[in-house]
Amino acid sequence: MSDFSTLIARAEALLARLEAVLPQPPAAPDWSASIAFRYRRRGTGGGVLEPVRHVAPLRLADLKEVDGQKERLVRNTAQFVAGRPANNVLLTGARGTGKSSLIKACLNEFADRGLRLIEVDKDDLTDLPDLVALVGERPERFIIYCDDLSFDEGESGYKALKSILDGTIAQASDNVLICATSNRRHLLPEQMKDNLGARHDDNGELHPGEAIEEKISLSERFGLWISFYPFSQREYLAIVGQWLRHFGIDEAAIEAARQPALVWALERGSRSGRVAWQFARDFAGRAEAPAAAPAPIQGDGPEGLDHV
Repeated sequence: MSDFSTLIARAEALLARLEAVLPQPPAAPDWSASIAFRYRRRGTGGGVLEPVRHVAPLRLADLKEVDGQKERLVRNTAQFVAGRPANNVLLTGARGTGKSSLIKACLNEFADRGLRLIEVDKDDLTDLPDLVALVGERPERFIIYCDDLSFDEGESGYKALKSILDGTIAQASDNVLICATSNRRHLLPEQMKDNLGARHDDNGELHPGEAIEEKISLSERFGLWISFYPFSQREYLAIVGQWLRHFGIDEAAIEAARQPALVWALERGSRSGRVAWQFARDFAGRAEAPAAAPAPIQGDGPEGLDHV
């Protein structure tokens, strides 16, 4: 073999090894396998879309005391599924109040009209352009869902999400909508020193500094903000009653559970829907009557697909 042929063979072998470790676009999954998918990056640098085999069966009717938020998200999702203009959505506010659950309930509500969901972890947001390109020609409508989203200074996923929302030279596909939940309104930590860059003019008008402007710029690219608030005692007890009925507890027992439910919330330091669900599970589990099979619940914790 000539020196030239040897060189070519060695170059091809080197390229083959490089291709094995370079990031690869995500492979198209079996779209008929599920209505929800998770994006997972593999050790080789490539990514894969994994079908979610058991999608949380939440329905919009299951979510109580969030009627205003529900109405806004359902209206926006209906516009999106119908092919009309719709906004990317940021759901923010108190933990455990139903942000994630509302997105999952909307998925189940509109799945028969072609709505699909892809859950992406914050660390994988740098692959967002590849994901958008993968689904851009599909007939379905896709929600790309980021749960419990927040960034520290300098994280790479921040820039990728910012560009996809509004800023890249390429137009985003009209069959993709970004929905994110967060306990932080502006998604980045806000510090007292950021205010040192603020100034006011001769008329007293306040102008934020560059640090504040940068932190606000990402959340402003979500066209629809939906805020959630801590539940009152009445709202918390109403949600407790809803989930106790779900477990087959009778009305007399539900009335008797009011005081234990309040003590449970006091011990947890929170009157959230998630706390109400946890109390209902505990109460029903200790009841003599057999409980109904539990449905996966809404929430906004690290579990990913979580209620109320």
